[in-house]
Amino acid sequence: MSSDHTFTARLNARAISVAYRTETGVRDWFARRARRHGWNPAVLPYSGYSSLGTARVLARVVLAPPSFDLNARQGMRGWRHLLSLECPHTEVEITLGDTTVVATSDESGLVDQLIAMDAPLAPGTTHAHLVLPDRDPVPASVHSISSGPVRGVICDIDDTAWVTGLAHPFRAAWRTLRGTSGSRQSVPGMPALVRTALGVEPDPALMYLSNGPWNFVGAVTHFLELQKFPAGALLMTDWGVTPTTWFRDGRLHKESSITRLMTDLPHVTWVLIGDDGENDPEIYMAAAKEHPGRVAAIVLRRAGLKRVGEDQESVHGVPVIRGDDGDELLPRLLTVLPDGGATSD
Repeated sequence: MSSDHTFTARLNARAISVAYRTETGVRDWFARRARRHGWNPAVLPYSGYSSLGTARVLARVVLAPPSFDLNARQGMRGWRHLLSLECPHTEVEITLGDTTVVATSDESGLVDQLIAMDAPLAPGTTHAHLVLPDRDPVPASVHSISSGPVRGVICDIDDTAWVTGLAHPFRAAWRTLRGTSGSRQSVPGMPALVRTALGVEPDPALMYLSNGPWNFVGAVTHFLELQKFPAGALLMTDWGVTPTTWFRDGRLHKESSITRLMTDLPHVTWVLIGDDGENDPEIYMAAAKEHPGRVAAIVLRRAGLKRVGEDQESVHGVPVIRGDDGDELLPRLLTVLPDGGATSD
């Protein structure tokens, strides 16, 4: 039995390696053809965050024609966002405030650069300027968070901010691939819930954390703006084969992202907002256990096929509330955060 298991594991690893090399080879073949037609590297800016003298700047480098229009991507169907040619190992000059650094995109074209600032950024939203040869500078939003004790929110996207229906996979796939940012349905009451969780903080921390692909950042950002969600940083992931797995681990992505936020922003106490359609309850409760005193509340929208859990309970000393949508969750949140999300000295 052991030898059969070992053989199967080796065969699977070999298949994954072949699939990854094939996918990379196809991308490189299309990239060579695109370059022959005049395409060159361009930057897709994402939203990052800054506090305590450091800033995290996020972007992606893709191949694009000289006439590339970033704004034209907002209204595209979901599946079209997946048709991009990522440009790995490309140097990008980043200027933020008085600091300039050179970052290099990773194998998937992602730029994820932590910058030690020469001087702290003023609280609020500022912009890093990303420069590539033969392209105009591109601004990327950086949300600068208060350096004092502050409350923040980590909010899921699928079935929390917008309706995906992950409990029904085919329906979810149709909404994701066919829909646009303007056609997506917001979960009722969620924009107000997020604003209430942030409370009266003048410069709070707000992170939208999703297992959706980086390709959808533009669509998600446009949707959040249309639905009047507060502006914040977006942390997403990649789909597809990796060198060692068939699919990227969505749960690991969320767990590692929350752990990094706890490390990068040690002065922030978080309200964790998600749904019970996937792994959010387990991930959030584990975060409450592993980071005592850093989670103020866990808020879960009921999106699964079964009604699980009490409307209000406590796990590891952290209040957990559940409800069908933001309208139902809001008054329950106020009972556990009667100050509306404000922190006290």
